[in-house]
Amino acid sequence: MKFFVDTADLKDIQELNDLGMLDGVTTNPSIIAKSGANFLERIAQICKIVDGPVSAEVASVDYETMMKEGEKIAKIADNIAVKVPLTEAGLRVCKNLSGNGTMVNVTLCFSAVQALLAAKAGATFVSPFIGRLDDIGQDGMELIADIRQIYDNYPDLKTEILAASIRHPQHVLMSAMMGADVATIPAATIKALYKHPLTDKGLSGFVDDWKKTGQSIL
Repeated sequence: MKFFVDTADLKDIQELNDLGMLDGVTTNPSIIAKSGANFLERIAQICKIVDGPVSAEVASVDYETMMKEGEKIAKIADNIAVKVPLTEAGLRVCKNLSGNGTMVNVTLCFSAVQALLAAKAGATFVSPFIGRLDDIGQDGMELIADIRQIYDNYPDLKTEILAASIRHPQHVLMSAMMGADVATIPAATIKALYKHPLTDKGLSGFVDDWKKTGQSIL
């Protein structure tokens, strides 16, 4: 499974990239607004840090404006994935941009049928929002499983399932088990993945035992 970080924070992106945990980055208008950064400048900065796809979202809802925004965003760097909403206009933009060789991430997916439409439109990624489904009492993991089954039924569909709206490590675990290709994860959640109390306890014991030997490797 590929790990994308869902942030516009350059420090977190650089840290995770240096750790070798990062395959890409996703952003959205809310994340950019929270960062206080200039949109185009921040996306360009992120693209210079990571080699993998960087999702940058259009800010309009009508086809003509979305198309113009998508074309402008795509020119920022070769690793840009233009992010569009799963609407009729968004799918049309997806079809045209992907037809020109641009990576497209179709976002705000809440049903397997929507994911099928995104794949037919040529999406590079489709982003089912599992956490938001959990919030309203539905099973986000069931959506991942349904999309995986549909895509596996039709090998000609090349769209990757990008599990989004991840809230905790269990979401990452279940997404991997269900066969999601990518998970886009908050930085704090990625860092939580390698933490376990038994790891800490075991390491403490090893350190104490080594000290008792009075030896030094260096």
